[in-house]
Amino acid sequence: MSQALRTRLHRLDVRASPYLYVAPFFGLFAVFGLLPLAYTAYISTTAWNPRRAGSEDVSVGLDNYRALLGDDNFHNALVNTFGIGLLSTVPQLLLALGIAHLLNCRLRGRLFLRMGVLVPYITSVAAVALIFNQIFARDFGLLNWVLQPLVEQPIDWRAGTLSSWVAVSVMVTWHWTGYNALIYLAAMQTVPYEWYESASIDGASRWRQFWHITIPSLRPTIIFTVIVSTIGALQLFAEPYLFDTTRNSNGGAQRQFQTVVLYLYQQFWANGQYGYGAAIAWSLFLLTVLIALINFALVRRIRSAE
Repeated sequence: MSQALRTRLHRLDVRASPYLYVAPFFGLFAVFGLLPLAYTAYISTTAWNPRRAGSEDVSVGLDNYRALLGDDNFHNALVNTFGIGLLSTVPQLLLALGIAHLLNCRLRGRLFLRMGVLVPYITSVAAVALIFNQIFARDFGLLNWVLQPLVEQPIDWRAGTLSSWVAVSVMVTWHWTGYNALIYLAAMQTVPYEWYESASIDGASRWRQFWHITIPSLRPTIIFTVIVSTIGALQLFAEPYLFDTTRNSNGGAQRQFQTVVLYLYQQFWANGQYGYGAAIAWSLFLLTVLIALINFALVRRIRSAE
């Protein structure tokens, strides 16, 4: 083999090998990601109902999407989704930030504590729902027993909109706080210790150091967790589904805690409205993409400001 041919093969290897390394991922993504997405888009333009033969071939264009715009149940599911997301995301990330700050201090048994905060995250959602169903039970629930001296009647946490939002949000917060705390902890450990030493010499208190050094350094990470938590809230299904003891996917008698994914599940599987359910799925996908684009724009703006 001539030297020129070897050089040419070497250049080809250097240029082509990176694409070969990532090709398996993109191949799997195309099969299990893009193809189902495209097929769902196609189904959303049909009147497919497995209970009606031949309905998968009946094209309705954008009628399913037009129906969504006037669907009060879909609007209610959107409000519930964002309401539960707000009530779970804000306390969750604030608690995670505080826990991460404590774990970043020089405490005894730090490794044990860092492992301990992940216990809620690795616990099965079904087990979490089982425990919190007992805590929020109306007649024999632990929380109503604690609140007994303060309220005249036991609170039916599933009956009201706000009370059910709070109950589901507590489940989500308990499940995800430790995970976000470790993300914040990893980001905190990248902040140079010399900055804190200089601030201490200048007389800055621990609170001022946290507010003026830690928080600005964690700004990209905080934005990342806010966006990821928001996207996670859009996909919320297991907690409200298991919290509903009727198991009819209504999210309460008045749909007071029915999320978008729970409504999608009801239309797709319970009602057999494949076309309409696919339209809900694609609307949710577009909403998720919009939030991701907002995240991208915010991150670029922060980097340019720095």
